[in-house]
Amino acid sequence: MVELYMSRADPRAVERAAQLTRCAAEQMSRLGTPVRFLRSIYVAEDETCFLLYAAESDAAVRDAARASGRPFEHVVEVIEEPVS
Repeated sequence: MVELYMSRADPRAVERAAQLTRCAAEQMSRLGTPVRFLRSIYVAEDETCFLLYAAESDAAVRDAARASGRPFEHVVEVIEEPVS
């Protein structure tokens, strides 16, 4: 998961960030490092956006985040448990 700052002043910023992220992940996959953008979660009150990926390593996610051109705070591994 990538965390980045996202101002409330620009309502389309989350959509643009998701598109950049998706394109960067697709490009990395084409170049041989499988990375898949899953979804974004935006917390407007905190002006924070979380971008969730599926990848073999946090390094691959970090590279995809850099390739998107968006400045990010940090990258952390998360484990998602399916709801039954």
